[in-house]
Amino acid sequence: MSEVQDFIRETVTENPVVLFMKGTAQAPQCGFSARTVQILRAVGLSQVVVVNVLDDAEVRQAIKDFSSWPTIPQLYIKGEFVGGSDIVSEMYENGELETMLREAGALE
Repeated sequence: MSEVQDFIRETVTENPVVLFMKGTAQAPQCGFSARTVQILRAVGLSQVVVVNVLDDAEVRQAIKDFSSWPTIPQLYIKGEFVGGSDIVSEMYENGELETMLREAGALE
């Protein structure tokens, strides 16, 4: 297992909510990442670890391999891969995302 894979595994297991995205929460660098951040804010999530995949090409590829998911952003809750922007959006609309975040202890 590579150091990058170890970093990803540790990051997603040691933090309740992790978002691998293009850019930062304050300055997303793609529309899908921006939409995902907007949704997380809309459900009231204030604590999320953000990993900017544009800072490291190795992390950018490794997260895709780690999840077997080809696109960024990628949301993890309690170490579990939730999905990308479309899935997060769908889960937000049907209330599943808020429920999952509450069950993870990430929402008040």
